Amino acid sequence: MEDQTPKSRIGARGILLIFAAIGILVLPVIFGILISRDTGSSDTGDGAMGGSDTTATAAMASVRDLDEILEGPVSVEPDPSGTAAVVRAETAIDVVCAVSFGPDSTFGGLATDDDMEGGGHRNHHPVLTSLEPGVTYLYRITGIAADGTVYQSDTMEFTMPGSAAAGTNLALGGTVVEVSSEYSATYAASNAFDGSLSTEWSSNGDGDEAFITIDLGTPMSVTGVGLRTREMSDGTSITTAFTVTVDAQTYGPFESGPGLSAVDLDVTGQVFRFDVDTSTGGNTGAVEIEIYG
Repeated sequence: MEDQTPKSRIGARGILLIFAAIGILVLPVIFGILISRDTGSSDTGDGAMGGSDTTATAAMASVRDLDEILEGPVSVEPDPSGTAAVVRAETAIDVVCAVSFGPDSTFGGLATDDDMEGGGHRNHHPVLTSLEPGVTYLYRITGIAADGTVYQSDTMEFTMPGSAAAGTNLALGGTVVEVSSEYSATYAASNAFDGSLSTEWSSNGDGDEAFITIDLGTPMSVTGVGLRTREMSDGTSITTAFTVTVDAQTYGPFESGPGLSAVDLDVTGQVFRFDVDTSTGGNTGAVEIEIYG
């Protein structure tokens, strides 16, 4: 019995040493695993929202090629003024459309595509403004569908005409004296002569009966006129022909359509009335009416 007591004490002490050694070896491994898991779950920098690399990858994967929903090619219609252009694209499904554009790959400009009804649609024609004659621009189209899917095109380019072709727009100093109707204050008649392609005059369902009259303030020598018809995404509201009346003399009808329709007109006058001769019906009107001199 006297020999067993020291052996028991040595055995217990040995067991404690073994457990201590195991702790020293195993605990760092456990901490390393925990730290590694924590780091992996917070790579997005948004741990409070439960973000993860998997979520970010899924979000990136949801951006799809615009070609999947395009119906026909994309076209750009540079305005003869050299300061604006219309991008035209048709999609197989309803999407909200926007165009990023600029002189280099950083873009810097943004044009959205909308109409009175808002929301997504299939016939897109966003207007790019504040452009410069002779400059080549890069642009990219992005569409968002109702299910949240994002469709995006490759970066494309177009070049604006080298110089303004139509001449000085005398209508910018004019006053609207009569109009068939206005859809609302947002679509007032004065928008047709404000020099901005981001505003427009819309009649209240006048169709072929829409008209607008402008007073230049004094008799002016005129060399031509131009009409930029408004248009809805469903194909309505497009003026396909218009007439111009000056001092009781009517000229035209002149063919028109999407974009700027400019015609020569050699007259001198102060009051000019523009009538829709034929159209696709609906809330006809004008993005801009121009009188050159």
